Amino acid sequence: MESPDTDWTDVRLHVVTGKGGTGKTTVAAALALALASGGRKVLLVEVEGRQGIAQIFDLPPLPYEERRIAVAPSGGDVYALAIDPEEAMLEYMEMFYGMRRAGRALTKMGIVDFATTVAPGFRDVLVTGKTTEAVRRRGKNGRRVYDAVVLDAPPTGRITRFLNVTKEVAGLARVGPIKNHSDLVSGVVKSPETAVHFVTLLEEMPVQETLDGIAELRAAGLPAGGIFINMVRRSLLPQAALDTAVKGRFDPEELALGLKAAGITDGSQADALAGALAEEVVEHAHRTELERAERETLAGAGLTRYELPLLADGVDLAGLYELAENMRTQGAA
Repeated sequence: MESPDTDWTDVRLHVVTGKGGTGKTTVAAALALALASGGRKVLLVEVEGRQGIAQIFDLPPLPYEERRIAVAPSGGDVYALAIDPEEAMLEYMEMFYGMRRAGRALTKMGIVDFATTVAPGFRDVLVTGKTTEAVRRRGKNGRRVYDAVVLDAPPTGRITRFLNVTKEVAGLARVGPIKNHSDLVSGVVKSPETAVHFVTLLEEMPVQETLDGIAELRAAGLPAGGIFINMVRRSLLPQAALDTAVKGRFDPEELALGLKAAGITDGSQADALAGALAEEVVEHAHRTELERAERETLAGAGLTRYELPLLADGVDLAGLYELAENMRTQGAA
């Protein structure tokens, strides 16, 4: 099936990263649903061993195999894979050395754990290698098996090192299968088929970490994608009222008169309620002003930005579909 007309029409590998607490896994899952909409087949991959995909789709822990977990809007399927570095190591040994049985013996001896601990770059090669293999894989008809792959990647602070596999294994192997494998992975990751998306909140620390991550990514020659601003709270007040509150000119007495006129309350109760509401208005206005400043800061990164709403009922399956539709409306998928 042809790619839809979106901001990322030619992208097949969508890497999603973000500071902890920004909703990275939620955004990755919603993006997978959005990309699958209309009859496409998308693979959602996680690499951190947290079983975050299973939790968000309300499923039992996922095994190390690709299985369908959701049907997208207007048809289309989302498959999921929770990559286990040990199993990926066994596949690697079978693929390049024909040593799967020997690999299992080494696993029992703890050598696999030892190898990936003393050379963490090798672990990253294994999990990114499995992901990029899914991107490249073709069926018997010659067509790609998956229209897109979404990778729920490590947090922003580690994303460049995680993806820059050629550099990470340079000291481990300069020739041979490991080097060739890392070059193959790097070829996919650094190609126009890949985009690294950042998830953030309109708060100072996540925004700064996002900007730092984008700068590191660009310095390493890796492809920055878009910025997903998550959990956005819409203002319920007109801009004029917000401006007045920020300047300290909001009058609780006018609010009390309005409450009385509306028959909501009267007398001293109206004054007390108006005072409490006025404090809420001022707090809301200052937060809105800070969020506006953070938006402007993010705009300086020069990447496409998408805003996703704070879900009043929390993140459940219905919420995921709502976020997916929101992404499609904005052209992210």
